[in-house]
Amino acid sequence: MGAPLAIEAQGLHKTYGGLFGPRQRALAGLDLAVARGEAFGLIGPNGAGKTTFIKILLGIARPTSGEVKLLGGDPEAVEVRRRVGYLPERLHLPQAWTPPAFLASVARLKGAAHSPRSLLDLLARVGLADDAQRKIGGFSKGMRQRLGLAAALIGSPDLLVLDEPTDGIDPLGRMEVRKLLMDELSRGATLFLNSHLLAETERVCGRVGILSHGRVLREGKLEDLCQSSSHYRVSFAPGCDAQALSAAGFASGPEGPAGAWRCQADTPEKLNEALDRARRSGALLVEVAREEKDLEEVLQEAVRGAAAAPPEVREEAA
Repeated sequence: MGAPLAIEAQGLHKTYGGLFGPRQRALAGLDLAVARGEAFGLIGPNGAGKTTFIKILLGIARPTSGEVKLLGGDPEAVEVRRRVGYLPERLHLPQAWTPPAFLASVARLKGAAHSPRSLLDLLARVGLADDAQRKIGGFSKGMRQRLGLAAALIGSPDLLVLDEPTDGIDPLGRMEVRKLLMDELSRGATLFLNSHLLAETERVCGRVGILSHGRVLREGKLEDLCQSSSHYRVSFAPGCDAQALSAAGFASGPEGPAGAWRCQADTPEKLNEALDRARRSGALLVEVAREEKDLEEVLQEAVRGAAAAPPEVREEAA
């Protein structure tokens, strides 16, 4: 048996409209599994279906077809929803309230034990200790985001669903939020992040899924998605013959012949053949490693690849 799942979606479809207007397909057979205790990032272009999926996860919307389980149960079940912390992308906060009053109301709605001291401690965790008695109406966007994160943490939830968690927060504040999320991960919570800030996703999440047109195009460990399957960076000792290396199939890197070289090889055999040619020219191998792409490149490749697929392939995948 595999690890217990925090999120399990199978064949998830969601369509809107159709009575007086055209039907719009938001999800098209989405399959996704997130293990308990991991940090998972869902990324994709605008209109990919991320928000619809999150609404279904939280029991706000129902799928047209397919199945979804949250923490092993029904997303609409009260006992399941109490174990979930949610930070929405668009926060609607009571302007005239203070942060403790707002957090107390959230705790009561969730049926979570709380005290004035515990709420102040929670505000301190998100960097709002000095603003506890201010009216929320005077908060900046970043401060509102921190308060929304504090609300999501009430009751030490088993699953945190965070939609753009660092939106509006300055770079130093993002570091603080990352540390807080790592602490939650160490506690055993599952993190599910949806963010357009791909660098933040890379820093927090160990596994990522790419969503486009309502389906998962790619999914896996971050290092597996970002490693090139056929491009390598190769370093040779100083004094190598640049012309001979070029003839052996190596292209000089941006630092020039004295720095890293690049080699394209579709199989280990072809890579070793190129390295053998370089060694025969007198070059001394120092290091070889697969080239790594950033998450933005991976996202662009996946979306472009799906758009370039023949119509019949796209329809079958959908």
